[in-house]
Amino acid sequence: MQRHSPLIFLPGKGVSRSIQCRVFQSPLAGVSDQTFRGLVRRWAPQALLFTEMVNASSLTLGHGEQKVKELSKENGPIAVQLFDHRPTALVDAAKKAEAAGAFLIDINMGCPVKKIARKGGGSGLLKNPDLAAEIINAVTNAVKIPVTVKTRLGWCKNSAEPIKFSLLLQDAGAQLLTIHGRTREQGFTGKANWDAIRKVKDALKIPVIANGDINSPEDAIQCLATTNADGIMIGRGSLGAPWLVGQIDSVLRGDLMIKTPGPQERIKIALEQLQDLVERKGDHGLLVARKHMNWTCKGFDGANTFRKSLLHATTPFEAISLLEKKLSSLG
Repeated sequence: MQRHSPLIFLPGKGVSRSIQCRVFQSPLAGVSDQTFRGLVRRWAPQALLFTEMVNASSLTLGHGEQKVKELSKENGPIAVQLFDHRPTALVDAAKKAEAAGAFLIDINMGCPVKKIARKGGGSGLLKNPDLAAEIINAVTNAVKIPVTVKTRLGWCKNSAEPIKFSLLLQDAGAQLLTIHGRTREQGFTGKANWDAIRKVKDALKIPVIANGDINSPEDAIQCLATTNADGIMIGRGSLGAPWLVGQIDSVLRGDLMIKTPGPQERIKIALEQLQDLVERKGDHGLLVARKHMNWTCKGFDGANTFRKSLLHATTPFEAISLLEKKLSSLG
């Protein structure tokens, strides 16, 4: 197996950053909160993680500040991903994130959600490359830390010009691009086009991170071989598997692969995650934890029935009791 260098260097405008792990954990709305990131770090302490997407305009008005305030409590590199279509709002938000301790600023130009794209943010910027370049130029000149972009191959198959768009962002000052191998039109359907990512990588001088359909160490190795990317970003593959980033990193470093947790450890993870979310958010923590418990509690007899009982639990106490009882039965 080919061993891959674990180092990516970003010079920035005034503050340089060295990334020691070539496997990134994608920002996932409603998922990659501080509790989830803490679990990912258990297996991948050096990995670059991201906050959930932050609305730049809302942040400038004082909303969503909790996502930024949490940066000081991180035990490893943490980037802030911003979305908006207003350069001034993105500049102001980037400055706030930098002051709070962001490792780097990532601008989202790929989110396919209609309510975001319709207003010109996220993947909406794929239709307005001049504005996308203006945003990157403005933000890179406003902060000292590196500015990166997460984007897609294009708005739709007929209009996609990923190389042209990526070169524009590079010329505007972006220091790294993460390319999801689908168009906005595809959403998350179909197969990620790793060959198209390779073409972007070959055209650029800055690092390129490949994203899309990487759900195992085997996928990661194949993706890197196909794209020649500088690293990979794990998205939906980590749902219910916060160890996946660490597993892939261990393989790319040439170490023994981290073992996939068995049923008992999965239950322990679900229990820990639930308890932490309840401690942070009160009873609302149960609502947040439900999807995680549904993703994580697998791999044992009766798992489907057990997950249904967890989803129907109406109080944190009831869900915790179910998890503790199942843990005892597995032990």
